[in-house]
Amino acid sequence: MNLIKPVYAHCDLPCGVYDPAQARIEAESVKAIMDKYVPDLHDEDKIRAIIIKEQRCELVKHHLWVLWTDYFKPVHLEKYPDLHNKFWQATKQAGECKKTIDPSAGQKLLDMIDEISEIFWETKKA
Repeated sequence: MNLIKPVYAHCDLPCGVYDPAQARIEAESVKAIMDKYVPDLHDEDKIRAIIIKEQRCELVKHHLWVLWTDYFKPVHLEKYPDLHNKFWQATKQAGECKKTIDPSAGQKLLDMIDEISEIFWETKKA
């Protein structure tokens, strides 16, 4: 009995499993930590907050890379020629968020993910 059947898709798995919301959720956590860091956190919580923020930044990068490398294909790049740059800039911004507690950096990351998300959902309509 063969329990594993091959799946034929243009990506690793059927496209229903890909969603930029995963990156956005992690980026929202990054921004929330930045928002709370100075006014609300006690000194003993600040180190933990930084560790969690850095972990979430890595998860943002991971989820963006999965979309970039596994979901998007050459046909998408033809229609959206700046797609590679958008992903590169967003993953770089996630790295920048590791270096700061400035909420504007977190907001910039969220805005970049939103741009990628808009393109992603446009490709799903096709």
